[in-house]
Amino acid sequence: MNIDHIEAFMYVVHFNNIHKAADALFLSQPTVTARIKALERELDTELFEREGRGITLTEKGKMFVPYAEQILRTFQQGKKQLKKRTDQEEVVIGANLITSQYFIPFALPLWKKAHPDLRFKFISASNEVLMDKLLQKQIDVAFMKEVSHHALQHKPLLDNSIRLVVKPGHPFQFQSKLSAQHLALEPMVFFECGAFDWNRVHKIFEVANVEPRIEFQVDHLEVAKSLILSGNGFGFLPYLCIKNELETGQLVEINVDHLMMLKQQIHGTYYGPEAPFLWNTILLSIEKFEKNAVSLIPQTN
Repeated sequence: MNIDHIEAFMYVVHFNNIHKAADALFLSQPTVTARIKALERELDTELFEREGRGITLTEKGKMFVPYAEQILRTFQQGKKQLKKRTDQEEVVIGANLITSQYFIPFALPLWKKAHPDLRFKFISASNEVLMDKLLQKQIDVAFMKEVSHHALQHKPLLDNSIRLVVKPGHPFQFQSKLSAQHLALEPMVFFECGAFDWNRVHKIFEVANVEPRIEFQVDHLEVAKSLILSGNGFGFLPYLCIKNELETGQLVEINVDHLMMLKQQIHGTYYGPEAPFLWNTILLSIEKFEKNAVSLIPQTN
């Protein structure tokens, strides 16, 4: 029984579409169709019913799914067992810039401790580059913003919502339910980059028909955070970069949910229907990260 035929079968089952399965496998549609037909001949049964351009599993096809899953899983386990111990397996992790700086240094040592026989390769890149590398099977898992592609699976893992933060003692700390007019009276440090739609911040002021007092406009997170820490204004910053400062009291978060919800998450993204074997280890590291009160990133003075 050809393992490629079973893999094609499972991809068609997952996507419920031969064309999408072919794209995900980087094969032509006729090739995937031929592999399915070859498997059907070998099993002497139809696995799919063709209805126009759509397909559905037959009852026997549904019965075969758990066996196909087991065959693929056993095959992968066998490959790992046959590897020589000197042939260390490599896992490639990718992350966008903010996750690279504020989460990956915390997580990588934990992953290595849990899997000492693995060699970890890390790539830091933009979301667009990470998506391309995932589709080319050059990365096992990428930490990035949510993307939509039928070959990729993604799960929200890290909260990276945009928070309004100030230095302790700032006037905003002692006011309740701030208005856009209140915000416009104080100097602002405006951080802007491609990881978030910063037009949503501008909308807070546009809706109220007021102009913000932008004293500093920067494109570097640590510069923006340093200016806020030194009392040069308030700012909207992603949670990952200020997690440590909020937990240690160096910065104070001001709730502005009544003005606008600025939610965003970092997603764990991988290729194909099966989660990488490292997935549970990743989930455990995120639990520890969320409970950890001391960041590995040096504090800014």
